[in-house]
Amino acid sequence: MTNHSVKDFLVEIGAEEIPAGYIVPALEAFRDNLLKSMDKFRIEHGDAQILGTPRRLAVIVKDVADMQKARTSTLTGPPANAGFDKDGKPTIAAHKFAEKAGVSIEEIKIVETEKGNYLSALKQEKCESTATILEAALPELILSIPFPKSMRWGDLAISFARPIISLLALMGETVLNFEIGTATPLSQNIRSSDFVFGHQFMNPGKFKVSSASEYKKVLKDAGVIVDIEERKALLQERIEAVAKENKSIILKDEELVDIVTNLVEYPWPVIGRFDEKFLEVPDEALITAMREHQKYFSLADSDGKLKPCFIAVNNTCTKDMGVVANGHERVLRARLSDAQFFYKVDLESTMDQFAEKLKKVTFQAQLGSMFEKRERLAALGSYMVDLLAPTLDKTDGENKVMKENVIRAARICKADLVSQMVIEFTKLQGVIGRVYAQKGGENNDVATAIEQHYRPVHSGGALPDTLTGKILAIADKIDTICGCFSIDLVPTGASDPYALRRQSIGILQIMMASGFTFSIKNLVEKSISLYLTKSQIKTDHYKQNSPEKQPFSEKQTAIEREEVIAENVMGFIKTRMTNMLVDQGYSKEAVASALAVGFENVPDAVLRIKALDLLRQAPDFEPLSAAFKRVVNILKKSEPTEKSEPAEGSGSYKKVEVDESLFFSDSEKSLYVAAKALSSRVDGFISRGDYNLALKEIASIRPEVDSFFDDVMVMVDDEAVKNNRIALLSTVASIFEHIADFSQI
Repeated sequence: MTNHSVKDFLVEIGAEEIPAGYIVPALEAFRDNLLKSMDKFRIEHGDAQILGTPRRLAVIVKDVADMQKARTSTLTGPPANAGFDKDGKPTIAAHKFAEKAGVSIEEIKIVETEKGNYLSALKQEKCESTATILEAALPELILSIPFPKSMRWGDLAISFARPIISLLALMGETVLNFEIGTATPLSQNIRSSDFVFGHQFMNPGKFKVSSASEYKKVLKDAGVIVDIEERKALLQERIEAVAKENKSIILKDEELVDIVTNLVEYPWPVIGRFDEKFLEVPDEALITAMREHQKYFSLADSDGKLKPCFIAVNNTCTKDMGVVANGHERVLRARLSDAQFFYKVDLESTMDQFAEKLKKVTFQAQLGSMFEKRERLAALGSYMVDLLAPTLDKTDGENKVMKENVIRAARICKADLVSQMVIEFTKLQGVIGRVYAQKGGENNDVATAIEQHYRPVHSGGALPDTLTGKILAIADKIDTICGCFSIDLVPTGASDPYALRRQSIGILQIMMASGFTFSIKNLVEKSISLYLTKSQIKTDHYKQNSPEKQPFSEKQTAIEREEVIAENVMGFIKTRMTNMLVDQGYSKEAVASALAVGFENVPDAVLRIKALDLLRQAPDFEPLSAAFKRVVNILKKSEPTEKSEPAEGSGSYKKVEVDESLFFSDSEKSLYVAAKALSSRVDGFISRGDYNLALKEIASIRPEVDSFFDDVMVMVDDEAVKNNRIALLSTVASIFEHIADFSQI
């Protein structure tokens, strides 16, 4: 910090009740933009704290300098011979330059540049008070706070999540004066002050705040806990006390705790009860009814069995909380009665009857119905079982049963979408399907897969933990991705309506966690072929990789269209994998280098990346990398002698036989001998997936590579010698070409 004095800065926006989900994101955005604005205007500051309730958004910034930080800049003026005459007296040009820089003629210096001698001066930029700067900046900062939805009110030409009713801004003890809104002659703008409103019902008056340090206490005395974490801790303490008093345990739900914390300004919990007859409804449905519609906490006994009671958290405390509890019970009774009715109606149908109704449920207008999707899932699931079978320690009979379970689960996994329960409580999809499948006599493997095939349902969510669930989850996600790409429904920067990014990441996470080594490209091609076979991809759909987006011609075969779509899907998944692994802490270079040579075997690609990152920590990695990069770059620039049909996932050329009789130096022979000896050892490590040892072995050839480049010119005039040396480098490159592309490092 400079010698300027520092003060704490406080700003509060009072409003009518803001939705709970808006509060924290809005506060974080407001804080970040406020600090960026301070940095932009050279205002030194300390840490910032966000505070908020449904009726206020506030930020406190510690140790804010009361003045801008001084800044000087060097200005270059006219040439020296134009600024001073032959007698050394300043000309009009020099005076004008001094005036522009805000200095005296005596402070002008002559500096030597590449173009000659020029006038130069140090310009001291004007410093303004922080209060003046913030008064001008705050209106825009407040009105630019992002919300999912905003509204207008009265005659004010502004919008916010809810109508703003007060503004407070203090720099130390000084009130910052500003206003927001463009009012008509009949209305008034909203002006800042040093007042805040207390609890809307418990203490609704206006209260003066003299400084940021007393802000929390003033509001607490007025019935408001403005610190979100403090309010959350009190909420948890109080609901746990109520549960304990009633010999119950609160079902863990951190997300609901966060929601309820931002629904109240002070938590007043009360216990309510419902009729035991409703316990015949599946627990998940009861919990969802209480949670989603009413924001109630469900209670269980010591064995984890759901109890016919709940905890509601109120924003006010009344003389008779029993009356409040009765009100909650009446509201919940109607919800649970609906759930019970839907449940009984649903039980009158079988899963197959539900599945038959999927013919009238659209998956996507151009991609057909949910019934058609389930048939594709069955085919994909069966295909994946065949891909996995060689890697699983199962008998033919066990594999047959597994395939039957996968196909059965695929055909009824979407059936609950037409159930009354899911239509009413959409978040129960999959969960209710599992319950109904169990009620209908399906085996546990099938029933569990129905629920788990949606996983992960959000970032960081649980993955499927059964083999059938994993297979079905991957099949469902790859079917959606390939279908959308087939009809040009590709995510953009602002839009991803089918959550293809999240679904791609889900596939990768499941494959990594499960060690599924089958080719993801084969799966993509199989998925696309199922659409093409059904003629659901018409010839007027567009190529994703064409800048002109030319439609497929009638002459193009299904295979050609499949190749284009598969290439785009694989590119999309590769980008998601790159971003995901970099976010997990792997270096960008290691990820790019490993994925450049292939990622169809997802767990194998991760092993290669880990090994590369480990090798990059070696002290001699840079010269090693430079040597291998030189090998790769020469091969890329040289013309291939005889191109072969590339192997799956490879762009290699046929290896030309090295002719030892064309060696003209010992370094050529040494490199050739070392490469031949190294190749078999490295192949052995690669076959076991031990890329750490493979790369250590590869690193051992560096002296021979360095010696080769020191002694030999590759691109010589003699065509035979040149091709022989290129063939030798190809032999070297072939040792690591399936591990990493060193030109990416």
